[in-house]
Amino acid sequence: MEKRITLKQIATTFNVSIATVSKALNDSYEISSATKEKIQHYAKTHNYKTKSSNYNLVKKNTKTIGVIIPNIMNNFFAKAFVGIENEATENGYRLISCISNESHQKEVDLIELLKNSTLDGLIISLAEETQRRKDFNHIKNTINQGIPIVMFDRVENSIPCDKVVVNDIEGAFHATNHLLKTGCKRIALVSIIDSLSVGKLRVEGYKKALIESNIPVEEKLIIRLGKNEDFDTSMKIVLADKKIDGLLCLEETSAVKSLQIVKKAGYKIPEDMAIISFTNGELPKYVTPTITTISQHGNHIGKTAAETLIKRLNNSNNTPFSTRIIKTSLIKRDSTKN
Repeated sequence: MEKRITLKQIATTFNVSIATVSKALNDSYEISSATKEKIQHYAKTHNYKTKSSNYNLVKKNTKTIGVIIPNIMNNFFAKAFVGIENEATENGYRLISCISNESHQKEVDLIELLKNSTLDGLIISLAEETQRRKDFNHIKNTINQGIPIVMFDRVENSIPCDKVVVNDIEGAFHATNHLLKTGCKRIALVSIIDSLSVGKLRVEGYKKALIESNIPVEEKLIIRLGKNEDFDTSMKIVLADKKIDGLLCLEETSAVKSLQIVKKAGYKIPEDMAIISFTNGELPKYVTPTITTISQHGNHIGKTAAETLIKRLNNSNNTPFSTRIIKTSLIKRDSTKN
């Protein structure tokens, strides 16, 4: 009996992506008729049959959940994955875990692979490139094929599915207020995640706190840095404004870098410059001085995402979609005044 070929083998034969092959086999409107005809004929000739097609026919619960996270090196996502894994295991589900590495195309390919692995549902936090490009067709197609999705942290509000998010506006609002209440007069914001939904929400919370304290918002104090920009040079330019006495960093890497630059510039922390960072990972705990952080409770978010998906899998899919909002916490350390 001839061995059944794989999606990857078909993709290699036609020099296209796995996603293109999957869409062609599923008769997607996104693929030209000529390409679909060639791929479908080849697949039929070589005894290819999708696992997902078999699954849709029998409607069998396989107790398998797919998980796609954008960056395993990010402490928040590592904690979220642990929360997902613990909740899934407790409920008898297995996980197929993948990392998109912030790539839109990789995210597309991974979803196509997972759909052909006979899974019950998918948990995903969107890649940075996906949010920047605003291309969500792969997510919408998956939902249209009857596969439930739960998005967490980085979500797209226009997509009809369950979501679990941090209250980023509230977190940045409380962080900025803490700096103000402990004596800061002029607070700069440092963001290297401006293309992400969470980055935009945190900027909104920062502005809200200033406005409610009758402090004018100065756009020049909102430092948005891209991946290819020189962080050290940009921060030195910012610190030329000697009136700045507080920094709100939107993730921990920029906070640790800022801390080192501020110390080298001769500032005393927190007397001359106070610093607060989002993400209560390991780095802020072990630098000197330790950094005050906004905890997003990654483990709890992961647990809630898995809980939400499992609940939907076990109940009617006609129930309304929900958005669970997780509150943040301020973890006070040595980089801010009492």
